[in-house]
Amino acid sequence: MFGKLTTTLTAIGLSALLLAAPALAGPIVIKFSHVVAENTPKGQMANKFRDLVKERLGDKVLVEVYPNSQLFGDNKVLEAMLLGDVQMAAPSLSKFSRYTRKLQLYDLPFLFENMDAVDRFQHGPYGQKLLQSVSSKGLIGLGYLHNGLKQLSASKPLRVPADARGLKFRIMSSDVLAAQFKALGATPLKKPFSEVFTLLQTRAIDGQENTWSNIYSKKFYEVQPYITESNHGLLDYMVVTSAEFWNGLPADVRSGLESALREAIAFGNQVAADKAKSDKQKIIDSRRSEIIELTPAERAQWVEVMKPVWKQFEGEIGKELIDAAYGANQAGK
Repeated sequence: MFGKLTTTLTAIGLSALLLAAPALAGPIVIKFSHVVAENTPKGQMANKFRDLVKERLGDKVLVEVYPNSQLFGDNKVLEAMLLGDVQMAAPSLSKFSRYTRKLQLYDLPFLFENMDAVDRFQHGPYGQKLLQSVSSKGLIGLGYLHNGLKQLSASKPLRVPADARGLKFRIMSSDVLAAQFKALGATPLKKPFSEVFTLLQTRAIDGQENTWSNIYSKKFYEVQPYITESNHGLLDYMVVTSAEFWNGLPADVRSGLESALREAIAFGNQVAADKAKSDKQKIIDSRRSEIIELTPAERAQWVEVMKPVWKQFEGEIGKELIDAAYGANQAGK
């Protein structure tokens, strides 16, 4: 009698423990790794996401943000993600060339006239489909984050393409960007972002391309006497996660994360837009670097020299995709 009762009570106790197990388990941990400072658009976006998740999902999810390459650099973070060592990151679009050639689209010179055109394309069907272009490699694109349009800085004034001939420019690791500078008769050098200031300061390179935010925050303007306001290229990031991690989340958690991320990205993109204006003005006020504004005729020369790069990569990217991206400029007129 007592034996049966003890067995029954033990069974009930075990059942209760099993039912309580999910509640006793710790939160889902999301390690968000990025390579820049917390005061940048990307850094502020990541922190905003962390705070929104805490506010909306409470103890279910814990987002840990690791800035300044504390965990991984952009060249290693995607491999680490596939191994489960990190759950979210936001590398520049150029960093995905090992996983898909389609995202090379965003490196094409003079493809977008302004950031409004970028937004129209990225929020449209082609831009959204591109987020899934890395899915066959086990990754999922969750959204685009802006830094802004790129400018050219150099040790001499750059007004027409011929002015760049023979100069050495630092570029990110991108075949498209290499082709872009070769079209100018310049020498592209793939170097880490962290080395650019020293390379410019020591004249190991003659120039570089970057956004107003990066040129100001990394003090490139202090060692580059001329900046040409070319707006010739785009520097954007893709917020990414692993398919295994994302698809394994409970549906309600995944929905909450998607909502928080949409809001955080919108916040980060507004920060990027504001910083582009304010950082450009800070460079002007410093009087350390002369900003060269191109006339329409001068700009047309740059477009003419660089645009053949589109045809060069059309086979890898796809003509339909390039046409759709370029068409986003007309959609706003």
